[in-house]
Amino acid sequence: MSRSFWLAAALAVLPAALPAQTGLTDAQIAALFDQANTADLETGQLAAARAHARAVRELGQQFADAHRSVREQGRELAQRLGVTPTLPPGDQGAAQHAAVMARLRGLSGPEFDRAFLDHEIAFHQAVIEAVTKTLLPAIQNPELKAFVEKVAPAFQGHLQMAQDLRQKVAAAR
Repeated sequence: MSRSFWLAAALAVLPAALPAQTGLTDAQIAALFDQANTADLETGQLAAARAHARAVRELGQQFADAHRSVREQGRELAQRLGVTPTLPPGDQGAAQHAAVMARLRGLSGPEFDRAFLDHEIAFHQAVIEAVTKTLLPAIQNPELKAFVEKVAPAFQGHLQMAQDLRQKVAAAR
């Protein structure tokens, strides 16, 4: 799989990363944040179950656990704030995530590991870009903003972990 596929897929899962996406509401931001965490929870679970290398399985499980926790915290916050997460009109994130999952499910062995890591790198780069350039500046509710600011560094940590493991996987070829 080409890295460009994974980057395009990552950007579609979190369309706020695209410059054309403006004027997001807190309800839309909450939905996009939930969608991104759900997507990475699911890809992490898939890697935990199907990855060839033990280190990739472990990373997948770690990502799944972390994104499950952040998703639950985000959902609890939205409920407490009375915000009903609503995706922006025309959002294609779910369809794009389904395509990513189908592609990953079609792979096995070291090819799966490399594709999963390529996806995680592209995904986390897109999330970091969206959070810093689009989501945080658009958030109106101070509690929602504080929550996103609190968990944002974890995305950078996940990116670094995926990049480091991708280098090790590439070197092991």
